[in-house]
Amino acid sequence: MTHYDVFNGDADGICALQQLRLARPRTATLVTGVKRDNALLARVDAGAGDTVTVLDVSYRRNGDDVERLLAAGARIRYIDHHDPGAVAEHPRLETHIDTAPRMSTGLIVDRLLGGAHHRWAIVSAFGDNHLRLATRLCADAGLSDDETGALRRLGIALNYNSYGLRVVDLHVAPDALYRALAPFADPLEFARQPLPGELWERYRADIAHAERTEPLLDTQTVAAWQLPAEKWAQRIVGPLGNQLAQAQRQRAHAVLVANGDGSLRVSLRAPLAAPEGAGTLCARFGGGGRPKAAGIDALPDGELAGFLAAFSAAYS
Repeated sequence: MTHYDVFNGDADGICALQQLRLARPRTATLVTGVKRDNALLARVDAGAGDTVTVLDVSYRRNGDDVERLLAAGARIRYIDHHDPGAVAEHPRLETHIDTAPRMSTGLIVDRLLGGAHHRWAIVSAFGDNHLRLATRLCADAGLSDDETGALRRLGIALNYNSYGLRVVDLHVAPDALYRALAPFADPLEFARQPLPGELWERYRADIAHAERTEPLLDTQTVAAWQLPAEKWAQRIVGPLGNQLAQAQRQRAHAVLVANGDGSLRVSLRAPLAAPEGAGTLCARFGGGGRPKAAGIDALPDGELAGFLAAFSAAYS
């Protein structure tokens, strides 16, 4: 019998898996990738007697492979916070999907485990840009300001590391990052290791690059930035959107970066004061996501003006 742990390579996916395996240790084949690599179940060849745990990847993108694996005899546990579309009903499929705007997969796992490894759930919330919620959870847990700051930096750094076109573009491969933190039951202990600090400094350097870029669009309700086709820009496209969203919670933000093939990658954040509409808007241009945060992998350059017009209209 083989077990597969399939997880998004961002902070939420990694922290969700960390909680589960601290509570229920299990030797598993790890299947992960960059943040935008959601069709991960296509890489799993499980059959009768095998088990698959899926964390923080869209059911909508993986539904066909869920049915393929179930038909082959595998048992699947699916935990996620993205809009799933139609979900199969099967005795060997267990789903825990909660699409509330301020939910993360790490928080769903925290609920399932009764808070057994709550600090890692807090890191997932920081990484998923639920900064106010995560800060409140720290206060409720009796953490000091310094401890709260450490968990915040860790969540942001883990999430930052997941952005890139390919795993080779990342500072640390997501499976290697998970293995590095797996021995640490307390994320504060892991935060004191050299690796998180190195990722944080690289994040700050890439943010500094981006902050020197002039906005493509700048109004009271929306703002958009276009970054060049460089590795630092690919790494910062999502984290920059998160930072901008936190700084101006009443405004929607889009960050675009050239893919180098005549298309643009788009990371969109709805206003945090009213986190709705991002996924719907991106779906009109071949993308998708959640109401609060969404994206488009390859917006043709010729559709940029149409996207900006639709973006402005959606949040005017």
